[in-house]
Amino acid sequence: MAFDFKKEYREFYMPCSKPYIVTVPPMNFAAVRGKGDPNAEDGEYKRAIGLLYGVVYTIRMSGKSGHNIEGFFDFVVPPLEGFWWQEGAAEVDYKNKESFEWISVIRLPDFVTKQDVEWAAKVASAKKKADFSDVEFFTYDEGLCVQCLHIGSYNSEPATVKLMHNFMAEKGYTLDIGDRYHHEIYMSDARRTAPNRLKTVIRHPIRKA
Repeated sequence: MAFDFKKEYREFYMPCSKPYIVTVPPMNFAAVRGKGDPNAEDGEYKRAIGLLYGVVYTIRMSGKSGHNIEGFFDFVVPPLEGFWWQEGAAEVDYKNKESFEWISVIRLPDFVTKQDVEWAAKVASAKKKADFSDVEFFTYDEGLCVQCLHIGSYNSEPATVKLMHNFMAEKGYTLDIGDRYHHEIYMSDARRTAPNRLKTVIRHPIRKA
């Protein structure tokens, strides 16, 4: 049976709908960096998603192409995630999406190396007749965070963020966005799910007040 990160690490991917504190270990990702409104038609963000899935699925099927990765095991491709920020802003301004900077990512199993991602980008480029070279190997040490499951549209996230920030303050923590980011994990396929039923894990870095 394929290894499923969502089931094996439920505390990171299937949290409850009430805020709680979690310590997230370092993780490796396939990543694409960009700027701008994620809803823009034919924009950078939509292109980035296609690049990520192309590379990660190439890694997953690497054995069939003769590329043997030491320690490889079959895995379910993890959900799409995103790190979001705006220059000079301590919190995300949802009304100013065109100023977003982001890193769109998909988690990688620990056996995947930087060289494997580079190999997969070259193979995907040749197979799909497109440039996948923007996909990079990215390690992120998230550490101490407040986390909550948000159910609803992306535009309604501020209500959940407010609950998270109230909770962290009650527990003696303060927001620590700067070198760490507003983090979203997309547990629903927005193409097939009604906006009011979307499930998104929201995670914010914190430190002791």
